[in-house]
Amino acid sequence: MKLKYRHLVTVLFLIIHFSTSAQNNPVKSPGNVKNVTIDNQQLNIVTDNAFAQVTVYSANVIRIRLNKQQLAADFSYAVISQPQKTKVKISQDTHQISIITDSLKAIINKTPFAVSFYTADGKIINEDETGLNTSWVNESVTTYKKMQEGERFIGLGEKTGNLDRHGSGYTNTNTDVYGYSTEQDPIYSTIPFYIGIHHDLNYGIFLDNTYQSDFNFGASNNRFSSFGARGGEMNYYFIYHKQVADIITSYTALTGRMKMPPLWSLGYQQNRYSYYPETEVYRIAQTLREKKLPADGITLDIHYMDKYKVFTWDKNRFPDPKTMTDKLKDMGFKVTVIVDPGVKVEKGYGTYERGLKENIFAKYPDSTNYTGEVWPGWCYFPDFTNPKARTWWGSEIKKYGDDGISGIWNDMNEISTWGQKMPDNILFDYDGSKASHLQARNVYALQMARASYEGARAAFGKRPFVLTRSGYAGFQRYSAMWTGDNRAEDSHMLAGVRLLNSLGLSGIPFTGMDIGGFTGNGSTSLFARWIQIGAFNPYFRNHTGVNTKAAEPWTFGEEVLEISRNYINLRYKLLPYLYSTFYEATQNGHPVMRSLAIDYTHDNNIYDTQFQNQYLFGHAFLVMPFEGSATFGKVYFPAGKWYDLYTGEVQNGNQQKVLQLNTHKLPVYVKESSIIPMQSLVQTTAQQPTDTLVINIYQGTQNNSFTYYEDDGESFANETGAYYKRLISYNAAKKTITFDKADGSLKSKFNNIKLILHGFVGPVKLNGKPAGFNDDFVSMLTPLTKFDPQGNANPVEGEKVKSMIIKNTSDLFSISY
Repeated sequence: MKLKYRHLVTVLFLIIHFSTSAQNNPVKSPGNVKNVTIDNQQLNIVTDNAFAQVTVYSANVIRIRLNKQQLAADFSYAVISQPQKTKVKISQDTHQISIITDSLKAIINKTPFAVSFYTADGKIINEDETGLNTSWVNESVTTYKKMQEGERFIGLGEKTGNLDRHGSGYTNTNTDVYGYSTEQDPIYSTIPFYIGIHHDLNYGIFLDNTYQSDFNFGASNNRFSSFGARGGEMNYYFIYHKQVADIITSYTALTGRMKMPPLWSLGYQQNRYSYYPETEVYRIAQTLREKKLPADGITLDIHYMDKYKVFTWDKNRFPDPKTMTDKLKDMGFKVTVIVDPGVKVEKGYGTYERGLKENIFAKYPDSTNYTGEVWPGWCYFPDFTNPKARTWWGSEIKKYGDDGISGIWNDMNEISTWGQKMPDNILFDYDGSKASHLQARNVYALQMARASYEGARAAFGKRPFVLTRSGYAGFQRYSAMWTGDNRAEDSHMLAGVRLLNSLGLSGIPFTGMDIGGFTGNGSTSLFARWIQIGAFNPYFRNHTGVNTKAAEPWTFGEEVLEISRNYINLRYKLLPYLYSTFYEATQNGHPVMRSLAIDYTHDNNIYDTQFQNQYLFGHAFLVMPFEGSATFGKVYFPAGKWYDLYTGEVQNGNQQKVLQLNTHKLPVYVKESSIIPMQSLVQTTAQQPTDTLVINIYQGTQNNSFTYYEDDGESFANETGAYYKRLISYNAAKKTITFDKADGSLKSKFNNIKLILHGFVGPVKLNGKPAGFNDDFVSMLTPLTKFDPQGNANPVEGEKVKSMIIKNTSDLFSISY
């Protein structure tokens, strides 16, 4: 009897103990599904401990929202699209809910709440990790996903490290990191979007939560990948496509795409911290012209301002800004100025006084303005999450428009303040929703870029160029980005390549890095290699810091000057190709600088750390970066046939090869079947090229197409049809190249087309009739001078081709071979 009593007491104790433990468990899960309401393409779900909403955005995109309390009104600074009307079948039983589109199937388990995604034919793409799923620790929320066998992870925006992020963890909180290391995390920007790859499948996940977020791709565990945030709701979009390129297209359909940039912004930009006074700016501009280095932009860093106060000029250094910018425009240069968010607290300073009057600064809870110290001293900071502040900022930019400025460079917008420790309790308007610094920090730069773009668009009357150091998902709608204060080191140059490739995977097409390195003094060989790589970056800017040696191309000696001239010249000849590639980015969100993971996703070689820096520039050029001092380099050629850009020599793909390297040339190859428009050399985009457009076509076995695009390069008329656009198609099976009828109301600036055929043999026909193609020779680079007085001239390196000049009409025509 006593034993039975003791047993009963023990059982009661265990029941009480475990129920108390469950109540006190610091990790809280949603629990089981209690109620489901289906409203067309949306499910509203109540669980034991949470509220969920599942929305079909399209056949390929499903959104998951989850919170411990009732879901708040929907709001996002990143997502600008609404759900598309989609054919979807939703059903449920006692165990699960099934959501089926033409492309994707989602299964929501009811006991407990858990989500899995499948292909239409039943292959698992992605699933919650059993037993972990989604959970909260205090206010932090994390979703745990089962780690699939051999799974790779790419993207996540501006993140250092390897192309394949498996085994690593990352934090997103926008951070000022002067001279950051090549493995440092976090750095400047937050783009919480990554792509998972396994078993010939690809998917994307975008966590739209602006609090500090954390991503774990198997770091310190062998069970799961995860993503979560330190506050707010779990809110993610799951994207499935068969091709990585289409995942990027769907992601940018959600978060928006860039508009056509001004043509001049694709030219070479010369910068230093800092060029002053105005006589030094003129000297730099004149030297670029004298040295025959094509260039379109000069950038002014903080020393142009009066004691670093934003929207001012130092009248001793720059007594008449408008006269200066007019003279520079006559020389073919546009001016970009740095603009920081901090507004100095100083009575009588116009920007400060107007900001006070409009009451647009970020505040403490007691309604006093937050004060932080930065370049001008103690400053207030515009609350760019307030529409009123964005409008005010635009009105301040009008002065720059009056002064003839063409570009706005947003810096220090993480927000950066001395001490780098802004208080959590600073309050922001958040477009009427109100938010603390914890929630608003990561979108501050996005909203500053928005205010700068909208203000400059109105003030300049032409397409503005906007550059930012920091941002959040969606900033591509307003701004280009550069990778901040890098170092003049080989490792940083190559890390920069990976940063740009990762940004491209994350929906950001217009990116660049400081050519030559910002901090420190780089070697001659480093600069030579870096400017070669820079010619194949979307944004091409040479920049170095204060208290460093001068780092303009001519400061490294005559040989490097010639190397620089060669590659800047090549960049300018390729502007029709590059401008058309930017047009493609405005249409589908694809990057200009393409990681090989986009087109060769399931080729294991491209993730090898030996080859992970290789990338495509547009669709045609395979670029192979190496250290400046390297004499040999191991490279990998993906599937297909590849032409040496400089000689036309053909290299077959699916193989590794060791190349002999030198400082004179960057290894670059052209993909078979490529279509590459080029123009004559100009010294600035303000100068018109000759009236012949050169179209290079490389023989190949793959079908290909290229949309050639022109507009006036500066106005907004392209948005209402004033452009010239033409689809050029290569059909390998039919052995035809077709130029479709031109589209748009604009006439091409080229009256003639010179067709250059690479690798073609035998007779060629134009519109079915024998064509008089001539034997020709092309060379992409000018031979370097032999500086040894006893040496002979270097030979011209090039390729024998066939060429023909025809009239550039808007009518359809074709070539057969």
